[in-house]
Amino acid sequence: MSGGSLVIVGLGPGNPQQLTPQAYEALAAATDLVGYAPYVRRVQAGPEVVRHISDNREEISRARHALELAMSGRHVAVVSGGDAGVFGMASAVFEAVETGLPEWRTLDIRVVPGVSAVLAAAARLGAPLGGDFCVISLSDNLKPWSVVLERLRLAAQAGFVIALYNPRSHARPWQLGAAFEHLRQSMRGDEPVAFARAVGRADEAIRLSTIAQADAEWADMSTLVLIGCPATRLVERPMGQEPWLYTARKVEEAR
Repeated sequence: MSGGSLVIVGLGPGNPQQLTPQAYEALAAATDLVGYAPYVRRVQAGPEVVRHISDNREEISRARHALELAMSGRHVAVVSGGDAGVFGMASAVFEAVETGLPEWRTLDIRVVPGVSAVLAAAARLGAPLGGDFCVISLSDNLKPWSVVLERLRLAAQAGFVIALYNPRSHARPWQLGAAFEHLRQSMRGDEPVAFARAVGRADEAIRLSTIAQADAEWADMSTLVLIGCPATRLVERPMGQEPWLYTARKVEEAR
């Protein structure tokens, strides 16, 4: 049986106002919601919509289940926080398609973009992504820690602003501190670092520091850590107001 469809939806960072109209439309058309529990529960849907909840590390089995539902004629929405294409479910679904049943390639599969955590955090801080930047996940579940460290080193040496996803968890409490120590070997020390936690939600918290003074204890899995480059500036404001953070557009030639 076919006639079903599968849409992979980015829910944004958590503030309902940052869920796009396209995402609202896709979710409203779904007969089934598939995803990690906190994201599925975030979606407002009627009792007729079936919710399929799975654990955080079951991406491929979750994707295969969604594809099977779509093949049976269901209209499935696979949900991710932020943008589903940024460390989200979109790549897992297409990996499952590539290695799965040939008929899965005939399905109507679409990806709906969302506001990613790095974009929400950057907007909250000012304009720290005004120049070149990169996004790196500190999780070593799917790649060796040595690869993470090498990418951090090269990004710092190239002068990129670095946004860190998955900075700390109960299973990985040490990696952010190790990443900071590693970066300090390639950086001056005065580059700004922003800890942007739960941006747009009721428990939002922002903390600014430098790479020399940044403390990994200030972050958890709800935190986006943004590390500036030599072109990143703090714009101080009067009367104790929070400063703005931006990265200059012009880059001088390396000498």
